[in-house]
Amino acid sequence: MGHGLPFRPGTFDGCVSISALQWLCNADKRSHSPPKRLHSFFSTLYSSLARGSRAVFQLYPENSEQLELITSQAMRAGFSGGMVVDYPNSSKAKKFFLCLFVGVTGVLPKGLGTETSGKTVPNQVQYSGQRHRFKNMTGKSAKKGRDWILEKKERRRRQGREVRADTKYTGRHRRPHF
Repeated sequence: MGHGLPFRPGTFDGCVSISALQWLCNADKRSHSPPKRLHSFFSTLYSSLARGSRAVFQLYPENSEQLELITSQAMRAGFSGGMVVDYPNSSKAKKFFLCLFVGVTGVLPKGLGTETSGKTVPNQVQYSGQRHRFKNMTGKSAKKGRDWILEKKERRRRQGREVRADTKYTGRHRRPHF
């Protein structure tokens, strides 16, 4: 990555990277210069992305200087955009996303875990800690109930399989035997 990307200009419509970008900041040899490696990477990425495309990098910077170095090299290569932080007040769940745009200025998404003023965003999924089972099952009965067993027996009869006859005991709960 530090030597640049070998792709033709305008090849890709987008780029996603998870936990790879921060390794360009390491200098394992004397010949490795993090600013040069980052500039080489971002300049070749900029040319290989089509106009109007986006690039998103999830990264875990060691410190604020490393974060500033990465964003400045991306902007120097021609990208627009910025940094989005999910759960900024958490030590374990904090994630950094570098959102970059090619050719156009896009709107940065809001990070998760930031406090909103009680308003819900219309196109955003609402999360809850509870599971609601079988809430939106249309036309299907709950699994392992009497209706489900009768439907399954009827399906098997239509398939030509041999099925026991329905009785008043079909689908009843049995008492536990210890």
